[in-house]
Amino acid sequence: MDENLVKKSVQEHYARIALGGQSGCCSGASDCCGSTTNNLLQITDLFEDAVIQSADLGLSCGLPTFSAEIRPGDVVLDLGSGAGVDVLRAARLVGDGGFVIGVDMTPEMVTRAQQNALSAGYSNVEFRLGEIESLPVQDETVDVVISNCVINLVPNKKQVFREIYRVLRPGGRISISDIVTFGEMPDGIRNDLGLWAGCIAGAIDRDLYLSILQECGFINISINQEVQYDPPELVWETFSKGRNFGIASITVGAVKPQ
Repeated sequence: MDENLVKKSVQEHYARIALGGQSGCCSGASDCCGSTTNNLLQITDLFEDAVIQSADLGLSCGLPTFSAEIRPGDVVLDLGSGAGVDVLRAARLVGDGGFVIGVDMTPEMVTRAQQNALSAGYSNVEFRLGEIESLPVQDETVDVVISNCVINLVPNKKQVFREIYRVLRPGGRISISDIVTFGEMPDGIRNDLGLWAGCIAGAIDRDLYLSILQECGFINISINQEVQYDPPELVWETFSKGRNFGIASITVGAVKPQ
């Protein structure tokens, strides 16, 4: 699948969501993203803020802010920040002495996130337009990197993790929620642009995902949350008959060595 074509399709899909044309990342595929958040952890006061709720477009597959051990004063970077829901959650945790940066490649999402931050009155956040394979962030300036159901959308995942490693300070940590697979992904899924934008076609094998982290230099790699999904029936009926294949969401933690 051509990488530029994938990026264009993904960007157009999320631009429509940002403008209110649709919601949820999975284009009708049930229980892929978004619907999992409430199943992972009980709702806490982080979800009670009206602006944070309005920034939640149903695009999540985990709660990375809960596993990130974000501390007051931290500099946090959110990859694929969308309308800003995880940036705003993190902003509450870092306090006035910290700062949170959101990076997203879709201009409409960046605009919507900026509006949400303004409505919430946060002055310790910034949203930047850019691709997560080439982050608009200086070397070794970030304490924590978070991301929520985004890296699966990127064809070159190893480059994303190299960039994460670059911007983290020594001892910095990650908490990344993402979609992974188990079993052999059918070619029909891998080559479907709609399923790329829907968080499925770009997902890679769980063990491969963890091995890329290790190859890029991360240590103390752990899976803090994992949920396997019942297959979206239309997808499985079309592409996966007789195959031992499935998807799961994981939230991965890791550390850049000192």
